[in-house]
Amino acid sequence: MSLGTFVKRVRDIMWKDAGINGDAQRIEQMAWMLLLKVYDAKEEEWEAIEPDYTPSLPEKYRWRSWAVDRRDGQARTGEALLIFVNNYLFPELKNLEIDETSPMSKVMLRTAFEDCNNYSKDGVLLRQVINVIDELEFEDYSDRHAFGEIYENILKSLQSAGSSGEFYTPRAVTDFMAQILSPKLGERVADFACGTGGFLTSALKLLDAQVKTVEDKEQYSRSIYGIEKKPLPYLLCVTNMFLHDIDDPAVFHANTLEKNVRDYKEGDRFDVVLMNPPFGGNEKEGIKINFPADLRSSETYDLFMTVIMYRLKKSGRAAVIIPDGFLFGTDNAKVAIKKKLLEEFNLHTVLRMPHSVFSPYASITTNILFFDHATPTAETWFYRLDMPEGYKHFSKTKPIRLEHFAPALEWWGERREIAVDGFDKARRYAVGELVERNYNLDLCGFPHEEEEILPPHELIQQYQEKRASLNADIDRILVEIEAKLGIGVEA
Repeated sequence: MSLGTFVKRVRDIMWKDAGINGDAQRIEQMAWMLLLKVYDAKEEEWEAIEPDYTPSLPEKYRWRSWAVDRRDGQARTGEALLIFVNNYLFPELKNLEIDETSPMSKVMLRTAFEDCNNYSKDGVLLRQVINVIDELEFEDYSDRHAFGEIYENILKSLQSAGSSGEFYTPRAVTDFMAQILSPKLGERVADFACGTGGFLTSALKLLDAQVKTVEDKEQYSRSIYGIEKKPLPYLLCVTNMFLHDIDDPAVFHANTLEKNVRDYKEGDRFDVVLMNPPFGGNEKEGIKINFPADLRSSETYDLFMTVIMYRLKKSGRAAVIIPDGFLFGTDNAKVAIKKKLLEEFNLHTVLRMPHSVFSPYASITTNILFFDHATPTAETWFYRLDMPEGYKHFSKTKPIRLEHFAPALEWWGERREIAVDGFDKARRYAVGELVERNYNLDLCGFPHEEEEILPPHELIQQYQEKRASLNADIDRILVEIEAKLGIGVEA
């Protein structure tokens, strides 16, 4: 079944169901069925390999038992199907018995369904959707990987599905960042706000190409670690991992920020971190207690930067997407975080990305920080990735593509300073220069960019960040003046 045919058939059926409203609900509805179909195919594989394998679900709740229509008139449909799914299947999935001996795959199945819903109100239409999904083949490795194109398209549609867009980072961006960090078999790759698993799958594609032996395959299966707070992206991520042959994925439904960063031990640290932390999120006030006093911030991406620094192995490396507010921000917490970053880590590169990379979900300009935990920072390169020729902005129909990063990849190998029309496009700064700027890293930006009209909530956030930064600068200068004049200083 082709990509376009599958998505169109499912969407056309769901449009008729009065219980399913909007793309986000359609995606979730499709996702729970896909997960059960994929999980059943994986269990068939595990049963063939392990004669003593115990299925996670009682026989009557397995996809093969209730979903497959054998054209004998026995398949449930209409009201009978809705009663089975709502009153029996979902309660069973939400209450799977698990303990410390349960395989991670079973734990994840229960976790994925704890906050999941069946939105369908028409059992006949639900049967039709199930039949379309059952036509997909997942029985072997090549089948699952062929389906990856369809699944990627489903995930991409999140970008225009209201607030769900925050969970999807364009695949060109995740592939580029993974390519730069180049994870190796034996290393562990982490994303502490993993969304639908985009960074993890970009890393897995590179690791899969390195698999040659049974031992390599075992290393591959233990190579990723993810945490996701929201239920829908977690459900999608679980399915994504099974499609990439991670049978017991270490992906957890939790809030990374709820753990005290000072409690992390060596076993909690990772070789590679790839992340796009949530921007503009709100956390409970009590979350700040989990961070040292000088690193406490109201911005979620600030807190995630601190988590990354606490969880990156010595000699580990990271690539993190951060909004402009982090670069130019000079409030106390941001300065302390950037000071820690430069003093304890090697921030070797800041790549300024063009605007609208995340369009249509968000228009905030973003950057990629590349750093490692090998040495303190001696110098930092800034490189501006300009909008490709012929593009005024990225959009749903003209998204950023991997080839758009070609100039950055070419520059990466032979770094040199570049100026265009008298403005820096690439420049190296000694760490002392960055400290003198009070850790304002807003360098090599976009000088001739046309003013863009942002949605009101993004415009407010941008102005709030700029105001906070200016206030922090004024406060700092006033303290320096008062100190020189002896004002407010006790004798």
